[in-house]
Amino acid sequence: QVQLVESGGGSVHSGGSLRLSCQASRLLDLNHRHVGWFRQVPGGEREGLACITATDGATFYAGPARGRFTIERDGADNTVFLQVDNLTPEDTATYYCASLNFCGVLLNLWKSSAEYWGQGTQVTVSS
Repeated sequence: QVQLVESGGGSVHSGGSLRLSCQASRLLDLNHRHVGWFRQVPGGEREGLACITATDGATFYAGPARGRFTIERDGADNTVFLQVDNLTPEDTATYYCASLNFCGVLLNLWKSSAEYWGQGTQVTVSS
């Protein structure tokens, strides 16, 4: 069964950091997939934050993530991480990872190209 599992969410104060993990089952080799991180608040759209390419590990960031979030891959563990730093209450959301068919500068194509989604991990930031 193909499965993506996010973890690492939690409750932090403003300025805090978290390291979110996206681990795939053995049937899905993340080393050969583009992978993206997204977030969603209740009643809102799921927005793309960052993605990393399968080929050369190039990374792309959306505005809210640029300069504060870092996406990286651990090939040995079939895991992609999102390091989130300097968090603010506006970052409170459920964070999702997905395997993508597209990762590049056209951010609006990330979500529509998603093949598999995880169940999400909650991040709550208090002031």
